[in-house]
Amino acid sequence: MRYVGSERRIHRVFVTRNTEYHVRKDRCVAVRDRRTGDWVQGHLALASQVSGGLRFHESGGITPNDGTPNVGESLFFCSAGRDLVTSAVIAIKRPEKAIVNRYPH
Repeated sequence: MRYVGSERRIHRVFVTRNTEYHVRKDRCVAVRDRRTGDWVQGHLALASQVSGGLRFHESGGITPNDGTPNVGESLFFCSAGRDLVTSAVIAIKRPEKAIVNRYPH
């Protein structure tokens, strides 16, 4: 049976070509290198707010999305004057509870 109520889970993982961005609600709480599996300390995205997504078009245009980023869009993080745009998201996952419990502090 499928749940039909509002989404209650607060953790998501946005996967790009090289990196996983682990997000709680709208804040990045951990960043992991996909090649090594290591948590990246001091990454600019940490503690930053996911402000939306950006879709880059071959024609050179950019379409902003101020909601939850989708596959094919780049994540846009806002952080005290230092913004970050990632490569395109290739997957959005739910982290396992064991992974959430291992987030660096």
